[in-house]
Amino acid sequence: MRDDFEGSVAIAHAAEPHATGLATRLNWLRAGVLGANDGIVSVAGIVVGVAAATSNSTAIMTAGVAGLAAGAVSMALGEYVSVSTQRDSERALLETERRELAEQPEAELAELAAIYRAKGLSAATAQTVAEELTARDAFTAHAEAELGIDPDELTNPVHAAFSSALSFTLGALLPLLAILTPQAIRVPVTMAAVLAALAITGAAGAHLGQAPVGRATVRVLAGGALAMITTYVIGHLVGVAI
Repeated sequence: MRDDFEGSVAIAHAAEPHATGLATRLNWLRAGVLGANDGIVSVAGIVVGVAAATSNSTAIMTAGVAGLAAGAVSMALGEYVSVSTQRDSERALLETERRELAEQPEAELAELAAIYRAKGLSAATAQTVAEELTARDAFTAHAEAELGIDPDELTNPVHAAFSSALSFTLGALLPLLAILTPQAIRVPVTMAAVLAALAITGAAGAHLGQAPVGRATVRVLAGGALAMITTYVIGHLVGVAI
């Protein structure tokens, strides 16, 4: 009976938010949603603005494709540099922790026990926990408790760059395809498609971040609408002036 109960508990806990790696996966999903949102808004603003200035489909598509390429590369480079810097910092902290464990293990054990006392454990229990974790894997125990870093799950800058570029590209494809509709309806169709997509990405991002869906969706829609209206007005004024 006890074994069945423990098995049920283990299965139930496997699906809870604190399961190993779940937070990392949610961060990747949120980053993907935000990247797609950037792609939608950026390229939509470009094609709508150019469409307001000219009816030349080739010019509109050229501007849109150029914006997609530039945006995807920029997103990838920015993510690569950012994650590389973060990874370098994490590695430096981990190396310092590894050196301290080698040079002063007793002091590090006391420090680990103090961390668990600060979390609410009694002194005896905290000492026992620290000793057992140290005996099992001292480095991992200190990295997670002191630094909040899992040594086995450091972010890969190449993966981050590729993911960011891909999500931006997928988002940017929507306004590029929508602007191919007949000239008389291309701008309203593009705006409607973009706003619908932004509502989806806004709701998805809020859901993944456990934030209020309605408020987040309204913010994303307002920002996207403002971007397209601004570029449309600028494109129209430039087109009239030329």
